[in-house]
Amino acid sequence: MPQILRIGPYIVYFWSNENNPLEPVHVHIAEGKATANATKLWITSTGKVILCNNNSKISEKILRKMMRLIEANTGRIVEEWIDHFGEVRYFC
Repeated sequence: MPQILRIGPYIVYFWSNENNPLEPVHVHIAEGKATANATKLWITSTGKVILCNNNSKISEKILRKMMRLIEANTGRIVEEWIDHFGEVRYFC
């Protein structure tokens, strides 16, 4: 699972297997290490972030901060997604 960012104790990452067909570009957030029950954020074609779920149960205050930081890095995240998966699709 490629780690994209570290924000305090949280990691932002991709799962290496994102289904077939490939899901739209998104990241997972978990505290400490990658987990199947992580928070999931979709990245839109405009560089915004949409909360899919908060399975990690991150507090709203921290989650808002992390979403802003991820939005500030969506260009880099999309580039890394393409490097890793070879293509990109957007949720919206």
